[in-house]
Amino acid sequence: MAKGGALNLSAGAASVTVALILVALKLWALGMTSSLSVAASLADSALDLMMSLGGLAAIIYAARPADEDHAFGHTSAEDLAALGQSVVILVSAAVIGWTAVERLTSGAPTTLASQGAGMTVMAVSIFLTFALVLWQRRVARVTGNRVVAADSLHYLSDLIPNVGAIAALWMSRRFGIGAIDSIVALGAAAILLAGSMRIGRGAWDALMDRRADPDVIKGIARIAGDFPGVHGFHDLKTRMAGSVVFVNIHIELDGDQTLREAHAIGAALRRKIIATYPQADVIVHKDIAGER
Repeated sequence: MAKGGALNLSAGAASVTVALILVALKLWALGMTSSLSVAASLADSALDLMMSLGGLAAIIYAARPADEDHAFGHTSAEDLAALGQSVVILVSAAVIGWTAVERLTSGAPTTLASQGAGMTVMAVSIFLTFALVLWQRRVARVTGNRVVAADSLHYLSDLIPNVGAIAALWMSRRFGIGAIDSIVALGAAAILLAGSMRIGRGAWDALMDRRADPDVIKGIARIAGDFPGVHGFHDLKTRMAGSVVFVNIHIELDGDQTLREAHAIGAALRRKIIATYPQADVIVHKDIAGER
């Protein structure tokens, strides 16, 4: 396995390991405290575990080379996994939000227990999550893998409900304010809802062959427009599939040069685009300038 693939795999494995540890710790903390904010954080970690497992499977499957049945590779598996995960996250957010509203409107006092133990578990969760995010960001910076980068961003957002759970437990122990637990849970549900919509929209766009980010398209156009030997270009088309950006571009070359010279220009342009955007899969078509 190439170095980049090994790094991506290590990030995926680390994500699954941390998620397993957090789920176990928060299950224990929920049993000790009966805190809804801890329950919200537990649900978030359980979803993280599902997403991490899906992400790891997608990294392994997407790394498979193209074959006769999948000429463009297997990277769409990442988008299929993400779309399914977004639906699960959406349902979980709705359940947590509904439970929080019921507690707030019931008028019954919310009693939390063993707040100290719960705060300790949440503090450990924050430390492990932060360490994971640092490693994932390093891997994403080296490999350019979008799945790892997205997973890192998702875990970074998890720090908010974890901090909120600690605040709820502390206020319950210090001031006896139990309602803050449900309020924090509502905030966590809102974060989950926003995250599910973002993940689902990105996966849907990729499955529907939406074009790449406009900044990426402009960057590729700038490279082609300024490249030596290229007199112009047209029909620049892109689409997303998982962490890969598929690029098709027609370049216009001097018709009097040799085939070898034309091939060298096209190959050099392809290498330049991939060097700038490592996640790109590029096909360069060569046309004679002025004969479109």
